[in-house]
Amino acid sequence: MNTIEKNLSAIRQTLPQDVKLLCVSKFQTLEAIQAAYDAGERDFGESRVQELLLKHEALPKDIRWHFIGHLQTNKVKAILPFVYLIQSVDSLHLLDCIEREAEKLGKQVNVLLEVHVAREAAKTGFAPNELPRDMQAYPFIHVMGIMGMASHTDDEQEWRRCFRQIKAAAQTFPYSPDTFSDNPLPKPVISMGMTEDYLVAIEEGSNMVRIGSAIFGERDYSKPA
Repeated sequence: MNTIEKNLSAIRQTLPQDVKLLCVSKFQTLEAIQAAYDAGERDFGESRVQELLLKHEALPKDIRWHFIGHLQTNKVKAILPFVYLIQSVDSLHLLDCIEREAEKLGKQVNVLLEVHVAREAAKTGFAPNELPRDMQAYPFIHVMGIMGMASHTDDEQEWRRCFRQIKAAAQTFPYSPDTFSDNPLPKPVISMGMTEDYLVAIEEGSNMVRIGSAIFGERDYSKPA
């Protein structure tokens, strides 16, 4: 068993049955992602469009790619034909762009609305009280739930504050009924929690965690993926 397999095995043992694992593969090598795939994982998260395009081309076609970074509107068209879920829809402007491009393709696109509750002003997303409520204008968009991040801190109580606000926002949105085809999740999807705080996020109601370094190890950002 290689290191990635061992790490995945250890993480799976900490996850309740109704919590989905998303392997955050941004900046990771093709070989590392393939190792996680060979260990049974199919959901991978990327944050840069060009990197995602290269990996989609090179890796198995049954991978479910999640886009988790800030998505520029001029890059939407490139990923819509194959992306499984855009987790980082952070503005009405982006929603409008996805709707237009999805209509051209004649397909419905799965998204999560990104909620900004962290104390860092640099993070993007809707304020909880600014989430769009009426999605009738977006027939080609399927909102599956909410994504959010806790403040970058070691303060567990601050993590809990953030996660509780994200969950509260998720509970106010009128989601369409749907499930992941092979691993149904309760609705709505609440994607919150990363390597350092995912156990707390699960305690606060997360049903999807985004884990990278605990699976793949720390990435050397000075080297290309």
